[in-house]
Amino acid sequence: MAKKIPFNVVFASDEDVNFPASELNTHGPTVHGWRSTVGGSLATHDIILRFQQPAKIYRIQLLAHQYLIPEKVELWLHYSPKSLPSTPSSQYFDFLGFVALADNANTNYKSRELQSVTVTPRRGTHLKLRLIGSQNNEYNRTGQISLLAVNVLGEDLDVGTSSNGNGNGNGEEHIGSEAPPLDTATGELALASICDDLLFSMYVEESIVKYIRELEQRKTLAVSSERFEYARKLKLCMTALRTAGERLGRYSLAKRQAVQQEDFTTAKLRKEQMEMYRAAVLRQLQVQQLLETQGVQSSNDQSCEIYAGGKPSLPPAPSLQEVAHALAEAALSPKSIASQDDKSSTDGSLGQASNESVVVVSAAPVAIAPAALHATPTHASGWRKSHDEIPQSPRLPSRHSSPMCSRQGSLRRRNKSVPRNSYEDYEERAIPALRHSNTNEFLRECQGNALLEADPNRGRSRLNDRERRQAALPILVFGSELVEQFYSRQFQDREDGLMRLRNFLKELEVVEVASNEHAASPNKVARSAALLLHRAVRDAVYSVFSQATETVRVLFLEFVPGRVSPSEVARCVDRLLPELLAKSGDPSARLHTLAQHTILSIAACPEVAEQSLVAPALSRSVGSGTHQRLAMSRLQMLEQLVHTQGISTDKHSGLTCRALSECGCSGIHHPAEPVRKVAERILLLVYKLNPRMVRKQLPPDDDITRRNLLYRQLFTEFDKLDLERKQELLDGSKCVGDAATPPADKPTTSSDASRLLKSKSGQALGLAASSSNGYASCNGKQQYNEQLKRSMLSASNSRKGSASNSESTEDNTPKIRCPFCDWSCAGSDATQLDRHYWKACPFLTKCPQCSQVLEVAALNYHLTTECDAKESYVVCARCTESVHKQLYELHQMEDYCRELKTGAARCPLCHDDVHLPLDGGWKLHLLSAAGCPGNIRKKNAKKSN
Repeated sequence: MAKKIPFNVVFASDEDVNFPASELNTHGPTVHGWRSTVGGSLATHDIILRFQQPAKIYRIQLLAHQYLIPEKVELWLHYSPKSLPSTPSSQYFDFLGFVALADNANTNYKSRELQSVTVTPRRGTHLKLRLIGSQNNEYNRTGQISLLAVNVLGEDLDVGTSSNGNGNGNGEEHIGSEAPPLDTATGELALASICDDLLFSMYVEESIVKYIRELEQRKTLAVSSERFEYARKLKLCMTALRTAGERLGRYSLAKRQAVQQEDFTTAKLRKEQMEMYRAAVLRQLQVQQLLETQGVQSSNDQSCEIYAGGKPSLPPAPSLQEVAHALAEAALSPKSIASQDDKSSTDGSLGQASNESVVVVSAAPVAIAPAALHATPTHASGWRKSHDEIPQSPRLPSRHSSPMCSRQGSLRRRNKSVPRNSYEDYEERAIPALRHSNTNEFLRECQGNALLEADPNRGRSRLNDRERRQAALPILVFGSELVEQFYSRQFQDREDGLMRLRNFLKELEVVEVASNEHAASPNKVARSAALLLHRAVRDAVYSVFSQATETVRVLFLEFVPGRVSPSEVARCVDRLLPELLAKSGDPSARLHTLAQHTILSIAACPEVAEQSLVAPALSRSVGSGTHQRLAMSRLQMLEQLVHTQGISTDKHSGLTCRALSECGCSGIHHPAEPVRKVAERILLLVYKLNPRMVRKQLPPDDDITRRNLLYRQLFTEFDKLDLERKQELLDGSKCVGDAATPPADKPTTSSDASRLLKSKSGQALGLAASSSNGYASCNGKQQYNEQLKRSMLSASNSRKGSASNSESTEDNTPKIRCPFCDWSCAGSDATQLDRHYWKACPFLTKCPQCSQVLEVAALNYHLTTECDAKESYVVCARCTESVHKQLYELHQMEDYCRELKTGAARCPLCHDDVHLPLDGGWKLHLLSAAGCPGNIRKKNAKKSN
């Protein structure tokens, strides 16, 4: 199995005085690494490593700097047996390949790149690294390069094997066909110890590494002895120790930085902090017991509480406050030091918070030399922050761990008997006993909050370059101070920024009146406010979100009307509406209710309502996979918009009958019942205005469909609305008809007879005289009217001719016969025929306006051309019926208002199509037993019979 090959740097072409090449000999969190000379003239830099004994090489690992990055690193290997002398001038290096490094711009020069290069097994005693070129960036103007760490993995060669070579330096003898040892589980290179990996040794504190190595050896022995419970404990202990070692590595780095800055008080606190935390970890994880320094312990083969639930928990790290307090008590009473072991608190120091664990991954693929080099990138969880070095990276924040900069942590309670159940129970004043002690750093940490309160800008972070580019326009309009409050990490600053923005929008009108030369136009102010509010409405803190929604309402209801252009209003809505819609689907009631109220307030803005910017986003179809809360919020807001703005005929408004019916029909199929209920209410609102459109979106209303409970309830509500509508129409028609209809029992007078005769003889004349009237040309499908006129003329002539013939042939038996329905009666009283026309003939009907008796086929024409109330009637362009102007819109929503088929006529009584009207179609429709269901005279005739 591969292990770390120890080496020493024997040659470097150049080096910085503060960063010598000897730094590459060791690995650890505090290692600086090698750097080239500042302003050097060398194009290539060579570094030669000599292994402490000949080795067989499997893998080479390189850790690059975060911004002092070479373009590529060439790898050369030399092998010389110990029996032969070896000098740099006599060495012959075999070229393995090169590694290309990324420029690191995508990580903003804050992370390091680790390249793991797997090579064909080769013998070697020397490794030469040739660093070529420099990748210039804004932090590396001088062309300086750096290499933080080098690690070589392989196996030591036996003395006999290493002395059998011929010494030509290529290292390919006898092992060129061997394969490196691989782990059967992962397929990666099998390591003798996890501590040999550069990813581990660079970021774990050295003392913890020693403990982990000993535990690994114990685990191997435990597995061979089949002490599996003991082996499980050792494995969990090593995992927990690695986490603790990374934390101790950060503390060690902070201690080194404090020493370099000559802040020896902080360095002392860091040292004590490391010792306290290390002792607490070793005690809680029972490391000494697991090492079995005094022989085998049976308790290790039994389950214990700390290792029972998987990964053991680590003790809380002591903060600098705890460390300073412990030192103060130790100065007063040395016996009180032991009591500090039982204390636990959270780590509130800035050094701990800023020095996070560092894990790097390989970024760029490795260029491979033929048959010599196989590069495999190291797989890790992702990029993390890198350590600082002296001089410090311009992009990395200061790791100075002075407690004065910390805002976390709290002092110990004065009264331990009082539980910490509220913020008032915490004591935030400095302890008088420590006021004159030597722990001045601790006192400055205690006074941090007071300093922040005195200067609010002290804790506010400045904008970086990317944020400044994003907020360029808001900075120009509102100033840097207000924008920094929106980008601050403190939610109080974000709330203050929103309040200032809201006051700015409210007072802008006053400012414009006072000074007409305002720096920013209303369009720029609205756009800048939308950019800042887009960030604020996504805030996770409820108080900030509440302030943001209030500011959005002020923007659209007070600032936008009459000032901002329509295109800018649309841009602001497009930026804010998606975020508010996402918030409206939040499970929290206060969040989604506030988001709904804000969206409806935006929709109430006149400029927004005029362009219909909100309704189209709400009236989209609701999928069955949409979250219940989001779907319900959208439908509830859409229902509210229908009540407030009404149903529109503009197809772009999102509130048309078609859009609403499609949205409602998609909502009734949602798996959540509350969503279906809201969708049903929307469909009922649309059905009141356009029943045909709603029924067109639904399955046919039959017995099979009504078996579904959902459709049965919906169609039942539709039937109720239909009954109400028909009742209203009947009541309206009665009110209009009663004003002109004579009583049914009134005897026929001479004027009635003359009017009846006029209807009998004047129908055809009226029809013929109106051939050029607009009625015939209102619909292309009504060309049958011309044919109807000719047929009625011929029918009138035939009735006259048949009457004359009957009088000549049947002089002896006088009989009266109706030319329309073939009704006849004995006698010669002409009043009987008139009475038949007036009351009984199913072929005739009365005009509802003037009570004139005329043929059913001519009623529509009469109402629009001959009737005294013809000014109140219009011809429906769809079905060609004559409709009262006040009832025209309701008529078009009825189911029977449909397109007329070619060559057919429309019956004004039952609204059905009459086929072949010129070939006896009217007679079949009006006189047959299964004919016109709306003909009242036919029903009365059946009752009399």
